[in-house]
Amino acid sequence: MAANRYVVLDRDGVINQDSDDFIKSPEEWLPIPQSLEAIGLLNQAGFEVVVITNQSGIARGYFDEAVLAQIHAKMHQQLAVHHAKVSAIYYCPHGPDSLCECRKPKAGLFKQFALDYHVDLSGIPAIGDSLRDIQAAQTVGAQPILVKTGKGRATLAALPHLTFPVFDDLYGAANYLCKQ
Repeated sequence: MAANRYVVLDRDGVINQDSDDFIKSPEEWLPIPQSLEAIGLLNQAGFEVVVITNQSGIARGYFDEAVLAQIHAKMHQQLAVHHAKVSAIYYCPHGPDSLCECRKPKAGLFKQFALDYHVDLSGIPAIGDSLRDIQAAQTVGAQPILVKTGKGRATLAALPHLTFPVFDDLYGAANYLCKQ
């Protein structure tokens, strides 16, 4: 039996629209066009999709973990409509000044995922839109992939000489990975 294949995704700016004001309710969670279909493509190609996301809005008091669970329930429901699923969601509830090990660019959530799923992170695709997503992936030996949605264009402008794949959106990245 073949080993499971995984793809790690950031959430805000990769799957759903990002906001400088935070995504604070299920109503504010809006998928980026074709992102749900992209996750379906990945699933059909045999990938399990795992989300690793910073959610400092909890520490800032903008929403609580119950609301975050409602946001994620909406995401799961909308994914199901596209015959797609996310196998697990790992999130850091801490603020940027926290000394936690789980907030990207630190790799604590990647390491927890690897431990929970008995996965070697070497070369696992990790798709994000920000420098901290890239740094966390590189720390554990995962293969960073940048999308231009969310903060992606600003990240690309700040780092114009990247040595890893860059795509317009998650759908483009998914197509690339499905052809590998």
